[in-house]
This record gives sequence, structure tokens and C-alpha cells, in this order.
Amino acid sequence: MRLFVFLIGKILHYSWISRTFAKILAKYGLFLLKMKRNIIIILLLGLVMSSCGSFTNLYKHKVADKDYDYLYEAAKEYYTAGQYTQAITILNDLITILKGSDRGEESVYMLAMCYLKDKDYSTAAQSFQQYYTSYPRGKYTERARFNAGKALWISTPESQLDQSDTYKAIQELQLFLEFFPNSMFRDEAQQIIFDAQDKLVEKEYDNAKLYYHLGTYLGNNYQSCVICAQNALKDYPYTKYREDLSLLVVKAKYEMAVNSVHDKKGDRYREAVDECYAFKNEFPESSSIKTVDELLEKSEEALKDLPEEE
Repeated sequence: MRLFVFLIGKILHYSWISRTFAKILAKYGLFLLKMKRNIIIILLLGLVMSSCGSFTNLYKHKVADKDYDYLYEAAKEYYTAGQYTQAITILNDLITILKGSDRGEESVYMLAMCYLKDKDYSTAAQSFQQYYTSYPRGKYTERARFNAGKALWISTPESQLDQSDTYKAIQELQLFLEFFPNSMFRDEAQQIIFDAQDKLVEKEYDNAKLYYHLGTYLGNNYQSCVICAQNALKDYPYTKYREDLSLLVVKAKYEMAVNSVHDKKGDRYREAVDECYAFKNEFPESSSIKTVDELLEKSEEALKDLPEEE
């Protein structure tokens, strides 16, 4: 039944096939209803395959005839109808043939939009970049720069994976804001930048947590945790992970003090105390205040038990 519905949908996707199918139903509807389902599916599949072959044959014929006006209009029709694969096939040839003309400019942008709507985001970003590089003062340059960054952002993987595209998306959208500071897409671009930066911070936060949980395994991983977390706070001071990173620094510094050699315990407990007060001052309403207070109390008690320095 799913295949049957799928084939019906494909047939209705093509206007001339839709008309033909309607005529068949009107003339032979009762007969078709009496046929076995498998036979109907075979017939419908034949119509779909025929439609695909018709497109290919027609496309090749028009290319051979150099009927570029027809192909250009056909590409627009396919794009409007949501048939992006067919539009992409035509436009990839037209952008070279029509280069330098108004239609050539629109063809490049339409091709990029086809890739975007077809969810091929990496290729879409490249195509938008091709547009604004070829037409820096073009009709769609503002939209192309914005969409290039947006497509790169959508294509970014989970935070634990390589974030090269996230950096590229941020750079692309920052350039967009420099070129078009008053754009109607400014707020959306800025929000994407913030979200992308948070994804980078999330990766650093995950790394810092990993170091913290490794503890003293094969070295002082608490120190690595502190460095990782503090670098993230320095690079992205307004991140939504600021409180989480700050708490991790407090906990890691306390553990560093606990696991230090005797000569370094005093300095490291004092650093832990400083971090506790800094956290309490910045996040007085934090749900982690109780945890921080406990670490502060332990650190101050440990300092009292240490012999005074001469």
C-alpha cells in the first residue's frame, strides 16, 4: 500500500502525467478497480519510469537544439514545482552558457537555492559562494552571503565531531554582517553566530569534563581541565555554558589542591578558595552554590591544618 501511494504521488508530481492519469481513471476506473493490486502497481511504475525517460529525452533534445530560452524557463518551472533534481541538471549546464547575462546570474543563484532546498547544504554553500564571488554587486549578493553561512551552519555535525564547518559558518556570517550591517537578516545571522559559538564551547566543555573525570590517571588531568575551561571562557565570555565551565574550574582546582604534594598544597588551596568566591560573586543564585560552599569550607579547613610558612 505504501508503494502504491508513493507511485501515485510521483505521478501527480508531473502535470502532464497527472492529466493523463485522470483520463485513464475516468475511462477505465471500474476496470482498474477489479484488477489485482500488483498489476496496478506495475502499470503505475511504468508511467513513472516513462516520465523520467521523457525528461531525459526532452532535455537532451533541447540541449542539442541549443534552445537555451526553453531550458531556462523549464528550470524555473521545475524549481517552482519543487523538482530540484531536474532543475539542477539543467542549471549546471546553463550557468556556463549564460555566464555574463542577467539570466546567467539568476541561474547561479537558482542553482544554489535548489541545493539548499534539496538539503545538500555543503554544495549549496559552495554555490552561494560561487554566486557572490562571480557577482559581488549582484541582485542576490546579500541573500547569497547570508545563505552561504546558514547552509554551512546547518551542515555542522554534533559537537563531539570535527567543527571545521562551524568555524567556516561563523566566519562567513561575520563577513556578511560586515558587508550588510543593516540587513533584514542581521538578527538571524547574529543568532546563528551565537549558536555556533556555543557549539564550539560545548565541545571544549565536553573535553574539560573528560579531563576532570580522568583525574590523576597518567598525569595531572585536573590542570588540563582548568586550562581547557578557562580558555573557553576567555574566547567566548558570553557563552551559555559560562556557569558550567566556572563550576568545573572550581571543582578541578579543589581536586588539584587535594592531590598536590605537600609543598604546593597551600598555594593550591588558596587558589581554590579564590575560585569559590569568584563563582559565588558571579552566580549568587546558582543551583550549585551549596556544592561551592562545601568546597570552600573544606579548602579553608585544609589551610588551617597546614603549618604556617616561616
